[in-house]
Amino acid sequence: MSTDGAVTFPPGFLWGASTAAHQVEGNNLNSDWWYREHGHFGAPVAEPSLDAADSYHRYPEDMRLLADAGLTSYRFSVEWARIEPEPGVISRAEIDHYRRMVGTARELGLEPMVTLHHFTNPIWHGRNGGWAADDAVDRFVRYVEAVLPVLDDVSLVCTINEPNMVSVLADPTVAFPGAGLPPGVPGVTEKLIEGHHRAVEIVRGYGAKAGWTVATQAYQPDPGAEAVRDEYAWSREDVFIDAAKNDDWIGIQAYTRTRIAADGPVPWPAEVEKTLTGWEYYPPAIGDGIANSRRWAPGVPVYITENGIATADDSRRIDYTRGALTAVREQMDAGSEVRGYLHWSALDNYEWGTYKATFGLIGWDRETFERTPKPSLAWLGEVAKAQALPVD
Repeated sequence: MSTDGAVTFPPGFLWGASTAAHQVEGNNLNSDWWYREHGHFGAPVAEPSLDAADSYHRYPEDMRLLADAGLTSYRFSVEWARIEPEPGVISRAEIDHYRRMVGTARELGLEPMVTLHHFTNPIWHGRNGGWAADDAVDRFVRYVEAVLPVLDDVSLVCTINEPNMVSVLADPTVAFPGAGLPPGVPGVTEKLIEGHHRAVEIVRGYGAKAGWTVATQAYQPDPGAEAVRDEYAWSREDVFIDAAKNDDWIGIQAYTRTRIAADGPVPWPAEVEKTLTGWEYYPPAIGDGIANSRRWAPGVPVYITENGIATADDSRRIDYTRGALTAVREQMDAGSEVRGYLHWSALDNYEWGTYKATFGLIGWDRETFERTPKPSLAWLGEVAKAQALPVD
């Protein structure tokens, strides 16, 4: 922060937006989530993803909109179910597809951040025990080694997105929760950590910097409930940050907070403002996540790899982002090395069962797929070009 109180960011700070393959590509037919959406596997959902935003074909336009606005980075994921539709069967065409995505990002001046696993698995992996299977780590490592050609011109690689959420939702019959999460599943957590560490070594050997992203919940203890908070948070968040303490970087993601009382998490009060996902509107949550990473993984550089709000009111998205970025700057002043901010999300996307929760900087028509950049994209682009929040 500058001496006059303006919220500024250092040269080289990355500004971008994120997506996940299954949420924007469309027609990931071999994914366990596709099967779940069509009633064959796990808890039912409100609506299927179908064509999604058709970003599988329209990614050049999506990236160009980000670059033209002034952003400097794009995070996207590689779909395991496309790369390895059957065990040991690797699609060279899909490898080339994702290589073209990396090349397009580079041509547009966007730093590509590539995620190798973003929630979804090949259906054969899910049917055969998923992350609870004895050979789950070996399956994941085989996939990581197969996907290395995609990373030829990539510097930042995320091994697994939100492994804490992968663990707490490892039972496919469990629906996505609101306030309060089930604990991480013993055995699954350990396999995710082992798979991550093995993938980090593979990616480092290929010349990229590796980390993973954690969904932080801003666990805020009531007075006297600090020990309850620590016990509650360990399997749901802290163990995954602790596992990143020797990584090249860590991704911190946050949307809302969770208050912890003596008997556990407290539901959000009825009177507070809530987003379309039903979460409390709380922009400073990202600051809590950064502070928690400093506690468990001190000295590891941080990227904000997801942060945003599900809303139909784009002015609230801008206000939320302003508040979040102010909290990011405060944590930088407190000693955290934060290297970039990537908004969730670039596009309104398939939010794991629904299209109603609109997070995007870019809207699109579900019939024509025509893209409509929102004022929030222009606003964030101006922040990126100025390396500073505008002064009201």
